[in-house]
Amino acid sequence: MASISSLGIGSGLDLNGLLDQLQDAERGKLEPIERQLETQQTKISAYGQLQSALSAFQDSADALNDSALYESLSTNVGGEAITATADAEAQPGSYNVSVETLATRGTLASDGVATADQAITTDAQELTLNFAGSPSQVIDIAADSSLEDIRDAINANESAGVNATIVNDGTNFRLALSSRETGADASIESFSFDGAAPFAADTENTLQSGTDAALTVNGIAITSSTNQVEGAIQGVSLNLEEEGESTVKVEQNTLAVREAVTSFVDAYNDLKGTIGKLTSFDAETGAAGELLGDSAVRTVESRMRIALTSGSEGQFSTLSDIGISLQRDGTLEINSDDLDNAIANNQGALSEFFAGASEENGMAGQLSNTLEQLLGSNGTVTGAITGAENRSESLVERYTRMEQSIDQTISRYRTQFGQLDGMIAQMNQTSSYLTQQFDALDAQLGRD
Repeated sequence: MASISSLGIGSGLDLNGLLDQLQDAERGKLEPIERQLETQQTKISAYGQLQSALSAFQDSADALNDSALYESLSTNVGGEAITATADAEAQPGSYNVSVETLATRGTLASDGVATADQAITTDAQELTLNFAGSPSQVIDIAADSSLEDIRDAINANESAGVNATIVNDGTNFRLALSSRETGADASIESFSFDGAAPFAADTENTLQSGTDAALTVNGIAITSSTNQVEGAIQGVSLNLEEEGESTVKVEQNTLAVREAVTSFVDAYNDLKGTIGKLTSFDAETGAAGELLGDSAVRTVESRMRIALTSGSEGQFSTLSDIGISLQRDGTLEINSDDLDNAIANNQGALSEFFAGASEENGMAGQLSNTLEQLLGSNGTVTGAITGAENRSESLVERYTRMEQSIDQTISRYRTQFGQLDGMIAQMNQTSSYLTQQFDALDAQLGRD
């Protein structure tokens, strides 16, 4: 039988079109799998949104579960002379601070030289820098050094105690030194070379001694070599900005607690909003959220409701006692007056309510533990994600097997159609030959 290179050539039939229709019909078997796979991918994405919202809520609960939050202090500064920060060792109190002088750096310049980039030394030598109350420092100067080379040698030495620049006074170039640290002891006083000096220190005209800061705290005189004063007030760092008067109040950091509680409420409401979107249903359009009726979501909502409404012993036993109420739509709402009163006057009771005596005793600790159970490796949400991923992988394998089966079926059809095409072509040839023979026989019989 002759070989047919293109279906339909031999028979004149549209076998390619027929084969395409059969292939479309066969691939229709993949559509249910594709829909199931899309559903699982959508669920995985939705579980991811739920997981993210739960994690954010857990972070906010963990912040409230830290007893140090309710013990933190802040500084309230009046006046422009200082800024201040408090650490864990600070104690509540009020202080009057008077800044008389700021700490400054000592400066000194050299005599002038004609050029900055040409050699002014012949032999290698040492440059000694002398300070008011600190040890002298020795800088190695190479032979044939220019003023720029001497500057670079000073700046490259981490122990030099000064920074060096070059200043042009309009006629000559000068080496200008500035103490790296503020204060009288760190002040540069002079310098000298141990060999032929290329220039001298201009101590008469350019020497400006560094000074210590002078201030009083509640009338007590204090000096500091820097403008950052530690220890003058226990646990408080004073940063001197300018000469003048300021007040410092060290008090409970109510703002930090307020922000932590507000973040907790906002994170829960965001979680509630995410769940609402994922489980929504529009009766008019029939559109449904990705996790409508999902058992994992129902478990999350039930566990959250129990954790938020459970009471505890103490001055504050429920969220409503501190001004946080559960609304009809399931969200939380803050009564600012009640919350501010609890924060301002009862931080100890607030700490006991949220943080408790141990990490899991308070409401925030119990809630964080519940969230960990939901989000952990064996938790409800993680299990739902794993289940959806496993189903998705199974569907992909099923899809691949089905696709391979379809390809094999279509390949078999193509072979059969080729055989059919060849057979019909041969039959057509035989029919044409017989017709010719019969026509010739009829013509011969007609002549006889």
